[in-house]
Amino acid sequence: MKVILNRTVISAEQGDITAWNGDCIVNAANSGLFGGGGVDGAIHRAGGPQIAEECALIRSKQGGCLPGEAVATGAGNLPFQAVIHTVGPIWKGGSAGEADTLAKCYKSSLALAASIGARSVAFPNISTGIYGFPKPLACSVALNAVAEYIHALEGEDGPPERIDFICYEDDNAGLYQEALKNIGKSAAE
Repeated sequence: MKVILNRTVISAEQGDITAWNGDCIVNAANSGLFGGGGVDGAIHRAGGPQIAEECALIRSKQGGCLPGEAVATGAGNLPFQAVIHTVGPIWKGGSAGEADTLAKCYKSSLALAASIGARSVAFPNISTGIYGFPKPLACSVALNAVAEYIHALEGEDGPPERIDFICYEDDNAGLYQEALKNIGKSAAE
């Protein structure tokens, strides 16, 4: 499923983000930038030790990465310009600003991608695994944040040409595809 917002193509599909074809991928990282489980572990395994070494340098200089922020490393063995690491919020019931922090993950990742010249970006489902963010709410927050970012740069040279949500699980892919259908209907009206 694809929609176009201000010349940016947004799509969602089920798959492996490390096998995606584009400029840079986003990693759902932890604050220490240590390769963990889920998508983080998959990216570190596929990218090889170079990603971990660059993450260690960021840890030594900055102490890691705070929730909502993003940092970039090379892609190691992966065929991308860069891997953008962002730290999503741990779900605490919704009253600790989790939605705002998650939205900031997407916006800061897109801003970083633009600063390195990436024209295409792939996102995983940030915070919906071990961090426990409810999947339907995470989908809504992610798509709204991306749309806000794109609309804020209308007429500028900033937004990527393509933003893909690569969902490892079928249920997440279905949520994003259905939400994109609704965005497509709204844009057509």
